[in-house]
Amino acid sequence: MSIHIIPVNKLSDDALQGVIQEFISRSGTDYGAVEASLETSIRQVKRQLEKGRAVLIYDDETETTNIFLSDDPVLKKLDKMNEHCQ
Repeated sequence: MSIHIIPVNKLSDDALQGVIQEFISRSGTDYGAVEASLETSIRQVKRQLEKGRAVLIYDDETETTNIFLSDDPVLKKLDKMNEHCQ
């Protein structure tokens, strides 16, 4: 399994917009008491990515891109798995 962190600045604006929009559509609509518009949600996710609070992950095996919070325990597990595979 090979997982890569993709730097946000390596994607065009259109590609980044598409990845974020697809991520939001998969994430469901549970926004709490107030539902955010798609545009607001895209801005919020993009801001998190730009500030390093979230990261883009590409999985070679499934050929999918996902977004994780940078402190997500899943990322730590992935890092350990990648270390053992090298």
